[in-house]
Amino acid sequence: MRILHIDAFAGISGDMSVSALRDLGVPEEVFQSALASLGIELPPCRFERGERNGISGWRFRVKGHDGGEGSDAGHDHTHTENSHQHHEHSHAHHHVHDSEPSAFSLQPNPLGSHSHGRNHAEIRALLSKSTLDPEVKERALAVFQRIAIAEGAIHGVPPETVGFHEVGAEDSIADIVSACAGIAFLKVDQITCGPLIEGSGHIHCAHGTFPLPAPATLALLQGIPFRQVDEPWEHITPTGAALLAEYATAYGTMPEMTVSQIGYGLGSRVTPHRPNVLRLILGETPVSENATSDEVIELRCNLDDLTPEHAASALEALLKGGALDATLTPTVMKKGRSGWILEVLTHEENAAELSELMLRQTTAFGIRQHRLKRLKLERHHRDVETPYGMISVKVGTLRGEILQQSPEFSSCAEAADRHGVSVRLVHQAALAALWKD
Repeated sequence: MRILHIDAFAGISGDMSVSALRDLGVPEEVFQSALASLGIELPPCRFERGERNGISGWRFRVKGHDGGEGSDAGHDHTHTENSHQHHEHSHAHHHVHDSEPSAFSLQPNPLGSHSHGRNHAEIRALLSKSTLDPEVKERALAVFQRIAIAEGAIHGVPPETVGFHEVGAEDSIADIVSACAGIAFLKVDQITCGPLIEGSGHIHCAHGTFPLPAPATLALLQGIPFRQVDEPWEHITPTGAALLAEYATAYGTMPEMTVSQIGYGLGSRVTPHRPNVLRLILGETPVSENATSDEVIELRCNLDDLTPEHAASALEALLKGGALDATLTPTVMKKGRSGWILEVLTHEENAAELSELMLRQTTAFGIRQHRLKRLKLERHHRDVETPYGMISVKVGTLRGEILQQSPEFSSCAEAADRHGVSVRLVHQAALAALWKD
């Protein structure tokens, strides 16, 4: 499995993501072609070579929208007419010297410009009409949709009317489209993200002073683990948060992998505690042939006032409701009370529905949710012939070797009912047929 791990130890933004993708080995032509396919006039975009605290990497810049050298924008900013998020930080800023600009300037055909800025509906129409690769187009639309939904909820307006003013629209488009194009070029199977941090300072916007994270960033980070550090500047921008929400499927330490490439994307700020860079790590997992992995959500609660009959009923309802698995474990709780630990495994898309079902079917006051990576044998079914008819058997393989074979209980039960015998006899007959093969 080909994995891209996002090591956002100093934060993440759209432009830093593009820069790191370039340093990872994505050709400049990939970004140039993606922006040209939009069919609009964009300011010149360029890559510049530079360093932060001794770490060398690329920096992606949109002319006129990065504030120039020494600006306060340590990362890109998604500007909207509603939030007007051009963040001004109270900390000191440092003049940064970069060098070695790339040999090209990304200048799409000037088929039209938009001096007054664009709202989300206009950006969506622009992307939809473009000749972008279908995968890149779908992802870019999804990232902008996430931002618009977050901003709309904050300001109480429909997502379609969220406006990106002229300073923010073009660099946001360049960052998001380029990032999506670069990720698509890598053809990865999974994207993971390391521990996230955000500063604990304040930002100043049109609506006053806000503590970090910025309102839009915080909305986009819902469901994503992060912690604040005692540093008075922004580490995660709305665009960076939206890219993470769209692409990353797991958060935490880097998964076991054989590293093949490493890329560093530079921010514009020089920070005293850590290099202002985003690190991307590309590699292969050691998952063997015929073994697969996926992401599941574990739902868990403790129950100390539920009868065994009601607990069993809840378990049955959860399994019927689509849980991958559900178990009840007897336990001893505080003050010596006996109780249960109810654990449910589910795919992410069913987690909310099953959590509500747990609250309705049990006496729980809350549900704990944990994201887990699950390694699975490759599975298939086969039929074996027994004196009681054909019985379905679940088979698990690893590198072509059969490791597990288990007669399906439902198939054994149906055969037992037809022949008027116990399920145990049918199960034994199925196992005997397996050994005979």
